[in-house]
Amino acid sequence: MPDDDKTDRIKDSAQQIWLAGLGAFAKMQQEGSKAFEALVKDGLGVQKKTQQAAEETLSQAQARMAGFASEFGNRAAGGWGKLESIFEDRVARALEKLGMPSAEDVAALQARVEALEAQLKRNDGAMRPARAPRKTAARHPAEAAAKPSRRRKPPADA
Repeated sequence: MPDDDKTDRIKDSAQQIWLAGLGAFAKMQQEGSKAFEALVKDGLGVQKKTQQAAEETLSQAQARMAGFASEFGNRAAGGWGKLESIFEDRVARALEKLGMPSAEDVAALQARVEALEAQLKRNDGAMRPARAPRKTAARHPAEAAAKPSRRRKPPADA
């Protein structure tokens, strides 16, 4: 008989739940569109608040990501600068071991060559007397072709 009591209690509970649902349905029919409109209004309010919170969170996340990206870019640029400097130093040492002159050595030599060229031009102008230009008769191209050259031809044995 104890099983019958449990079954009866479950049936009574289910009956009460069913009746509560019917009562809610009847009340909704009585109140009708007023309750529905109130629920829609409340839903819109919650949606606006949620959307604002989501937009604020998104803008904060974007600002943080922009800061991270900037910081990462600065760090990467510094790292590449250090790496480039290390590479340049190693290449310079290797070239020095091979006996290659440095950029400074080449620049110094170039400056010395330019100074020597300038000195030669000054000395050359001071040592040469001015000469009169040599006069030569211009030949007509047809005459030049007709007259044989006076130059000696080298022997065929040579």
